[in-house]
Amino acid sequence: MAKSHGIQRKTRYKLSKSVRARGISPVVRAIQEFEEGDAVHIKIDPSRHCGMPNPKFHGKTGKVVGKRGRAFVLTVRDGDAHKMVIAFPEHLSAQK
Repeated sequence: MAKSHGIQRKTRYKLSKSVRARGISPVVRAIQEFEEGDAVHIKIDPSRHCGMPNPKFHGKTGKVVGKRGRAFVLTVRDGDAHKMVIAFPEHLSAQK
């Protein structure tokens, strides 16, 4: 059988929820809003595949630079480069 090279490969523990956190995510996370310049943490919600950023950005902090439809455009530092990441609000949380 051919090996899968999909976007979610090698994410067995990264994209799994704890036993009590399983199920549908709260609606509040889907309707949260951020302003340009806000710092946000990328915390992928594995129950929601739509608008999911690449798993290598899980746990990183980015800055909101714009909006595309419901999704937010972030700039995230990846080594020496700055990458543009597009993610739905379900996968983001405000930095405190």
